[in-house]
Amino acid sequence: MNTSCIIRGLGHCVPDSVLTNADFERMVDTNDEWIVTRTGIRERHVALKGETCVDLCHGASVQALKQAGMEASDITHVVLATFSPDAFIPSAACMLSHRLGISGRMAMDVSAACSGFLYALETARALIALHPQAKVLLAACDIVSSRVDYTDRGTCVLFGDGAGAAVITADGPGLTGGRVLDVLVSSDGAVGDLLTIKGGGSGTPYKLGDAIRRDFFVEMNGREVYKHAVRAMSSICEEMLTRHGLTTSDVDVFIPHQANLRIVEAVGKRLDMPEAKVFTNLQKYGNTSAASVPLALSEAVAEGFVKPGSLVLLGTFGGGFTWGSGLLKF
Repeated sequence: MNTSCIIRGLGHCVPDSVLTNADFERMVDTNDEWIVTRTGIRERHVALKGETCVDLCHGASVQALKQAGMEASDITHVVLATFSPDAFIPSAACMLSHRLGISGRMAMDVSAACSGFLYALETARALIALHPQAKVLLAACDIVSSRVDYTDRGTCVLFGDGAGAAVITADGPGLTGGRVLDVLVSSDGAVGDLLTIKGGGSGTPYKLGDAIRRDFFVEMNGREVYKHAVRAMSSICEEMLTRHGLTTSDVDVFIPHQANLRIVEAVGKRLDMPEAKVFTNLQKYGNTSAASVPLALSEAVAEGFVKPGSLVLLGTFGGGFTWGSGLLKF
């Protein structure tokens, strides 16, 4: 069974508080030139005022629903991608549903780190294939700052907080938006230890009174992650194009995971993708994990970078390892 899907509305939301590279110069042994040269990041929004995953998802979801011309009560399924929910129980999706004033609907979290949006999008496609009348609210958010060690200069400068949301339904006459032509997702748990947050999980539990250990925060082998990210993201994007008989020249806009500029440039070079076709906003937000791709997609559409008729290629890579690609037609 295959039902064509369409993105009826998009939205995004970030915290008000901003950490600039100058702020990091006062926090750790680093400087603006070092950060910009190696990552392309100049600032990032962080939840310093107590904003949570559900707070940001709510803001992004309200925007997406408004753009879709729908009410929260129209939604039949809520799928939320995150590794940093407000709590382990209840799920962030259940909490978001409650915040939106809806109940009695399916609500579930998806955990695929930075690839979360595409994993959730594939889940939404499956739900609509089974239930063609479904109206799926897809949200993706990470409060990465809650799991960042701000004394570790190798990781703390990379990440920011944010959320993106999309309303997905079956395609139909008269509907406008981004048609979801295809999604490919993949994983390899054998190399998961290269990018991990273990502390607090059932494999590394804490007891009452224990001090927070280093493993509570992001731990990453940056050099190895870079190699895997470039290779995996490039490969799955090439697979997507080949699968549809397309080449880079057919793509109007490429929106990659906004990890850092070096990865984006390396993937673009492997795909032979002209820089003018690549949308980036990492300079403003840093790596927002699961929110990265939908936040960039929402901004690209709002700013007119994605135009009616644009063929959009998405690419992502995240901890796990997970990676994926999406093909959209606006």
